[in-house]
Amino acid sequence: MLEDDNLNQTTLNEEENDGTLESMHHVNNPVLDLPKIEKKYLENVVSHNQNDKSYYFSDGKATVEIKIVTDEIVRVRLAPQGTFLEDFSYALAKKDHRVSIHQCKEEEDHYSVHTNTISCRINKEDFLISFSDRAGKLFNADQAPMHWEENPDFGGYYVYSTKIAFENEAFYGLGDKATKLNLRGKRLKNWNSDTYAFAYDQDPLYKTIPFYIGLKDGEAYGIFFDNTFKTYFDFAAEDQGKTSFWSEGGELQYYYIHGPHIIDVIRRYHTLTGTHYLPPLWAIGYHQCRWSYYPEANVRKVAEEFRKRQIPCDAIYLDIDYMDGYRCFTWNKQYFPNPKKMIADLANEGFKTVVMIDPGIKVDENYWVFREGKENRYFCRRGDDYFMEGFVWPGRCQFPDFTNPEVRQWWGTLYQGLVEDGVAGFWNDMNEPAVFGRGTFPDDVRHQYDGHRGSHRKAHNVYGMQMVRATYDGLKKLYKNKRPFTITRAAYAGTQRYSSVWTGDNLASWEHLKLGTLQLQRLSTSGMSFCGTDIGGFTGEPDGELFTRWMQFGVFSPFMRVHSAGDTRDREPWSFGEDWEKINKKFIELRYQLLPYIYTCFWEQTKYGYPILRPISMVEQHIPTNWQREEEFCFGDKILVSPVLQPGQKSKIVYLPAGDWFYYFNNAVYVGGKEHTIATPLDEMPLFIRGGSVIPEYPVMQYTGEKKVEELQLNIYFSEGVHRSYVYSDHGDTFAYEQDIYLEKCFTVSGLKDSLSIKQTRDGLFTERYEEYKLQLIGLPFRVKKVKTDGIDTKIQQDEQGRYWINVAREFDNILIEG
Repeated sequence: MLEDDNLNQTTLNEEENDGTLESMHHVNNPVLDLPKIEKKYLENVVSHNQNDKSYYFSDGKATVEIKIVTDEIVRVRLAPQGTFLEDFSYALAKKDHRVSIHQCKEEEDHYSVHTNTISCRINKEDFLISFSDRAGKLFNADQAPMHWEENPDFGGYYVYSTKIAFENEAFYGLGDKATKLNLRGKRLKNWNSDTYAFAYDQDPLYKTIPFYIGLKDGEAYGIFFDNTFKTYFDFAAEDQGKTSFWSEGGELQYYYIHGPHIIDVIRRYHTLTGTHYLPPLWAIGYHQCRWSYYPEANVRKVAEEFRKRQIPCDAIYLDIDYMDGYRCFTWNKQYFPNPKKMIADLANEGFKTVVMIDPGIKVDENYWVFREGKENRYFCRRGDDYFMEGFVWPGRCQFPDFTNPEVRQWWGTLYQGLVEDGVAGFWNDMNEPAVFGRGTFPDDVRHQYDGHRGSHRKAHNVYGMQMVRATYDGLKKLYKNKRPFTITRAAYAGTQRYSSVWTGDNLASWEHLKLGTLQLQRLSTSGMSFCGTDIGGFTGEPDGELFTRWMQFGVFSPFMRVHSAGDTRDREPWSFGEDWEKINKKFIELRYQLLPYIYTCFWEQTKYGYPILRPISMVEQHIPTNWQREEEFCFGDKILVSPVLQPGQKSKIVYLPAGDWFYYFNNAVYVGGKEHTIATPLDEMPLFIRGGSVIPEYPVMQYTGEKKVEELQLNIYFSEGVHRSYVYSDHGDTFAYEQDIYLEKCFTVSGLKDSLSIKQTRDGLFTERYEEYKLQLIGLPFRVKKVKTDGIDTKIQQDEQGRYWINVAREFDNILIEG
């Protein structure tokens, strides 16, 4: 039996089967006649003690640890026999967390562990645990004591936590689940699965993010259940008064994360699991992909068409057909006789090359990767010491154990040849892990697990994460000071430190376009902001309207990539005729115009933990009618979009949060706090800018490095009051920002009925190449009579649409515009 390896994958239990069946191992077996295994609950507290920031409470046998992580985060752990497992987590970023004060007070019927922000109460009589703010407002509470059940087949325990589901409480998060945003009424499973052409409400999918947000009376908290085994969540599905989460193994270990704002819960979750690495600028441009672009002539033709048609594009992808017999880290020399030259020629035209790498290594003694892995015993083995073998694209394969740090280091070095050939980015696929026929690895496959050994039941949900971690860490060394770009299909909490993600093999349908908007909002609120869909659908045939509406949504997806299967028609922006091409080009150009704003949103995620996509339930969480809204979301805090999700739709109802909002395409002003009917012609989509915003804009480029920006355009949208906007810039592809070689500018815009002032402050050591800003003043309620920049009169121009324009030095401090 393997250490720390605890539970049976196939178990049914009272929570898994709605309480109508006994567990499978409870059923009387006339041959084995196993004794009935009972569920055991914590009983009354009989003792407690403290060790630094951890407080321990015992019922005489089981022990519960209450650990103060920060002023707003508390970890709860259960040891059924009083002995905890080793404290290890792949999810957590290595950080020192600060705590202001903490203490434990004993009352007649309970203990209270306090920080300066929250209070954790432990009842003496029944061991129920609850969390409140210091004013005594209850946020989260046990409905039953934590409980467990022994596993006679694998050892260890099934572990359970059951919370009160308060009336009208809403729930969000859990990663890429293909269902409504508010999870109340849903029961969901976490087990990374290859789910080709998945359907609405199909579960599980590709990723395991066991983190959710509860919204109660307009105030929020979070629960992060850091457990890599197969886990389950029931959000008042079986019982409207209960929310439960449980696992088939490992420890009952969860973090309570205080709000009360949803965005604060997400930021604090990021202090635990880390934020996204800052991607290179080219990685957030437009990307073109297909299974597969080959041979070389086809790749060159696609690139040539982009430049000839002047449609911006930064990257072209090569799927598995670039490989020699699907052997990773090789080239098919029949299709690509001189890949280094091809990649260099593409780079000269502004295209980065991204290639796919899968985990399955072909069993072939003449294949150098297999030979090295075999000689060093880097491949996974089964319980009886046979190699784990399964069939994927190359045929019979073995699979590296990415939970072994030595294997990860080796894997990272394998990219050297491709990097020397000029490949700029890598795409890790099939890493749930997927195996033809049986779906994934058998349960008895063994993993080193960074010295904390376990079977595949324990390692399955982190396998893809550790693969892309090995990829990212290896590329950081190979690229020296250049930022890597990686993508992964499978993920666990914390994967954002190493990779972007996409939602997998979707379908070319209007339902899947809607699903994509839900999944990306959910991923962003679950800590995975750098996310995207296969624009147009991976399988199936979109018509021009669906493809174009999906492209419009793609502009406001953090990761923007078209991808499709090889048995579908061509899927380039021009593939559906001139009329659709014109609209697609317009919106791809819009992506490039907005890149300085989008890049700033990525910086705010990396530096501060802000989610990039923000559902309306986050933007205005205090309004109950917003808790169910799904079709509008904000990109950052200044732009709101509502993708068109129905064929032939001429208009749609769009809710705008409180404040002034400008329709992007004609600058018409709308009052927020209510719904509006917005026309949806094919070449537009509901796209609004928050009043008071400063939106930076690039000139249209064919790729991010095409030309130097001679002046940065700043679009100033008037609104009364004081508003702040940020603009971030750096080298775009190096790690120099970690040594403060960046520039973060804050623009404070103060609007009155007869004047507008703009104040700029700067932080960081980066020097921009342009010398001036070109300011566009939008929506001024007065006629401008005078403009002063740092006390000096400034020339102003007015165009035919009535908009005002001024040019100012980039180092200005104050601009005053008077009517």
